[in-house]
Amino acid sequence: MEKISVTIITLNEEGNIRDCLESVRWADEILVSDSGSVDKTAEICREYGAKVFSDKWLGFGKQKNQIAGRAKNDWVLNIDADERVTPVLKDEISKAAATGGADGYYIARKNYFGDRWIRHCGWYPDYNLRLYRKDKGAFSERSVHEAVELKGKKAHLKNHFVHHTYKDVGDYLERMQRYSALAAKEMFDNGRKAGITDILLRPFFTFFKMFVIKGGFLDGAAGAILSFLYAAYTLSKYAKLWEMQNNPGKVP
Repeated sequence: MEKISVTIITLNEEGNIRDCLESVRWADEILVSDSGSVDKTAEICREYGAKVFSDKWLGFGKQKNQIAGRAKNDWVLNIDADERVTPVLKDEISKAAATGGADGYYIARKNYFGDRWIRHCGWYPDYNLRLYRKDKGAFSERSVHEAVELKGKKAHLKNHFVHHTYKDVGDYLERMQRYSALAAKEMFDNGRKAGITDILLRPFFTFFKMFVIKGGFLDGAAGAILSFLYAAYTLSKYAKLWEMQNNPGKVP
């Protein structure tokens, strides 16, 4: 049986981390990179036997690669604090690592907005490559929207994570400020520019894609709210990019 190391990055995840750890306590090793939590996150992690490292924040991709580099096992399962591994997914992960049919596996996420499972809006199945051989894969070192880049054979697992994505609208708006700023800075550093068409049209197309093309209307009011929130994120991202390019003093 192949051993698996679980990697998690945290910052003030006291409300999420216990259920996350409970769902992966079967793992041979749990590694946590904590970047300055002031709540009980680290304490709870140690209760579950996790190895907790206090690390300077490097950005999502670099942080995940740093903690994966400390894993003693060949197989790495990366999971976020607000995600849960179901028993059937656990069995499938163990079997996949044991058989070695691929070097990395995509896992779907059953995403929740509050207590509501969002079946459309492009939110399901939402595959992400999260189980991989550490000698074959690593996260792209982006500030946000990082993903595993694999040099080897890929496959998909049938079962999914449970992902408590956002607690409520306020939670979304709070995180939107951070993520849109990171995305704008990344675009600015890559020489991207924001014009009037980006400001006017991109938010509209974001809403149209989620609510109409991706079937968000089938999720009712929740689908409409999410589609509008993502449109607001798109506007925030490009507005911040426009501000940076027109006022370099605003660049963080």
